[in-house]
Amino acid sequence: MSADVVEGRAVVLGDDVNTDNILPGPYLNLTDPDELGAHLLETYPGDVGGRVGPGDILVAGRNFGMGSSREQAQAAILARGVPVVLAASFARIFLRNAINVGLPVVESPEASAAISDDDHLRIDFAAGYVERGGERWQIAPRPPFMAEIIQAGGLVEWTRRRLQERGASATTHDGPVTET
Repeated sequence: MSADVVEGRAVVLGDDVNTDNILPGPYLNLTDPDELGAHLLETYPGDVGGRVGPGDILVAGRNFGMGSSREQAQAAILARGVPVVLAASFARIFLRNAINVGLPVVESPEASAAISDDDHLRIDFAAGYVERGGERWQIAPRPPFMAEIIQAGGLVEWTRRRLQERGASATTHDGPVTET
């Protein structure tokens, strides 16, 4: 599979999943990705956190990621090995933070409503679809710049690579980024 195609088992969540459900507040001071991932969805009803494994695709309803602005929620999802989150809709700040940390997200109200726990999904970002068995739902293809950010592992790494490509170097102090 290429970076444009993801396959995995669906783990279905409901509407209005907030960042406190995704990663409870007591763990916000953790910096180790493995520790963050260990606490993913641990307070979500139905032991969902215990069922999510590497390669699983989180599928949610409306307004996924509402609540406080915390990139630790997206980092915990990535650390658990979840390659993509599909939802009917995302809270705007969650969506921006997902891109910033390199977490692919897909918005499809139709697919979200139809998918059940344990369904096998295939998401093709380049062709623009979500597939379950023979059923397909169209999604907007990712813009090339967003695909670059996701493939780089997030906005910081994407920026670092762009600066290196341009021959720029960042200073190690609080000074400006300068061209060399």
